[in-house]
Amino acid sequence: MGADREGSGRRGPARVMAYTACGFVLLAGCASMPDSGDLRGVESTPRQDPQVRVFAMPPQEDDPPADIVQGFLEALTSDDPHYETARKYLTGDAAKNWRPDRSTTVLADGPGTVSDHSGNREEANDYSVNLTGTKVATVDGQQSYAPAEGRYRESVHLTRNPKTKQWRIDVLPQGVVMGKSDFQRNYMSVNRYYFASNAVTRADADTGTVREPAAVADPVYVRRRVDPLTQVVRSLLSGPTSLLDPVVRSSFPTGTALADDVVSLTPDDRNKLTVPLNDKAAAAGDDECDEMAAQLLFTLQNLTPAVEEVELRSGGEQMCSLSEDRAETVATRGSAQRPDYLYFLDDEDRLVRIAAGSNGTRAEPVPGPLGEGHRAMRSVAVSRDEHSAAGIGLDSKSLYVGSLVSGGSLGDPVLTSGGKAEKDRLTPPSWDTRGDLWIADRDPADPRLLLLEKGAGDPVEVRTPGLDGRVQAVRVAADGVRIALVVEKDGKRSLLIGRIEREERAGEPPVVTVLELRSATPELEEVTAMSWAGDARLVVVGRESGGVQQIGYVQVDGSTPEVTVPAALTGVKEIAATEDERLPLVAYSEDLIVRLPSGLQWQKVTEGTAPVYPG
Repeated sequence: MGADREGSGRRGPARVMAYTACGFVLLAGCASMPDSGDLRGVESTPRQDPQVRVFAMPPQEDDPPADIVQGFLEALTSDDPHYETARKYLTGDAAKNWRPDRSTTVLADGPGTVSDHSGNREEANDYSVNLTGTKVATVDGQQSYAPAEGRYRESVHLTRNPKTKQWRIDVLPQGVVMGKSDFQRNYMSVNRYYFASNAVTRADADTGTVREPAAVADPVYVRRRVDPLTQVVRSLLSGPTSLLDPVVRSSFPTGTALADDVVSLTPDDRNKLTVPLNDKAAAAGDDECDEMAAQLLFTLQNLTPAVEEVELRSGGEQMCSLSEDRAETVATRGSAQRPDYLYFLDDEDRLVRIAAGSNGTRAEPVPGPLGEGHRAMRSVAVSRDEHSAAGIGLDSKSLYVGSLVSGGSLGDPVLTSGGKAEKDRLTPPSWDTRGDLWIADRDPADPRLLLLEKGAGDPVEVRTPGLDGRVQAVRVAADGVRIALVVEKDGKRSLLIGRIEREERAGEPPVVTVLELRSATPELEEVTAMSWAGDARLVVVGRESGGVQQIGYVQVDGSTPEVTVPAALTGVKEIAATEDERLPLVAYSEDLIVRLPSGLQWQKVTEGTAPVYPG
């Protein structure tokens, strides 16, 4: 059984039609598909200006089967909203049964082809091609991204119509496939927002305790130039991805969708977006409607800042209207909560602070025992309300919790590790949005992930089914439903992101479980430090196998966000960021605290260690 190896191109310059402000133009320069030669993975289309919409050309009457395959692959990377041109390369039945939205497979390079002529000759109106490549990622039917690896190989079969003598594809894999650079040109990541199922309450001096749900970012990938605003609204209404579904809720009543007559949504000249919904939405009360509008505002503002107000309508009548300012009173969102201070340990191992975002270099001790030097600390964490702090003693053996109020005492440790070596004891702690404290004990005899409710009492051992390795670092997201763990196994340290589930029991400790841990840094051999740096983004210090240390950003789904890479910095041991992306990164490097103002180089702050923002 033999196979001819072919490159992944089209005869001569590929034909791709682009729409610009000047009209349609014919683009050349795409890959060509010779009839012989080595297997090559080539991008289907060149990178274009973001404002240029690219449309593929339909098949020609005399196209041989190899050109039909390549024309179809090129059409998958175009900006055709419903893949109408791609369907013209298929037989009638195949066009009806093909579901391009089922998945997207991303390959390191564009799909290569291997034409299999074993008994299937062009003369017999029969032709088979295998699409090949190296997998980088997949995007599922819920638009959720996940890193992938391994070989890709799928069969495509073509047949020739005996009457028209034209070749068409009659068997093909579901979904679409493209190279990495085509994916980056065609797709963009957007955070949809839902609410944590377990409502968080806060004390309000004027009105008492109020319910304030935490907004949770659920990133998805949408097509960049196919009416992304309307795409994202439809996607939000369809509900959260399966990864977050157990711990989040939507305020949209079940079955809510855009009204049948809605084709496209556009904000008006006052930056107000009117969203007509179907009759299912009318079941929502006033509070639920405000939450629905807040979900839309939070979602659309990370897509376009042009939307400052959302009006929801159903059955031709207004349900509610919510402005950007009022949305922050409906729900809390990590990226909108600006901390008051940056904290770190000074040269006397005391907890000190500097106003967050300031250019100052002079730190002041915090009020309370941790700032008064009652006990030297190696690492610290400050609660998100900045009323309490937790510290690890110099030997990493004991955890202390104290108030940031003058005159208080530190008291006995609330947790002690039995690890014999310092590296086998407690990790730096982390506070969640509920005021609970998380920490890992690295004792090889009894490694555990622990939670202390309100930073006190007996620690609750957190269940971690499927965890393979020992936890070296813990950071809980501001939304309270995600956790980032640096996990070590066989000398390799990886960053894993998991979902936090809680089962509350009256009069008993809660049952807390971290589920579906997934790697966010599959290419890194060693993760040195990490911190949350957005609602669905982290900053990571690490290195690839055989490489040098680098600082970069990753999304919780393992994709790389479209943000500027931080300036290089050597010898980074710790890094601090906050969900408020306007605040600078802060790092501990070469015995100094340094910060990175937006668009600038790293600047010295002062001598010190263990920098942290609240959380």
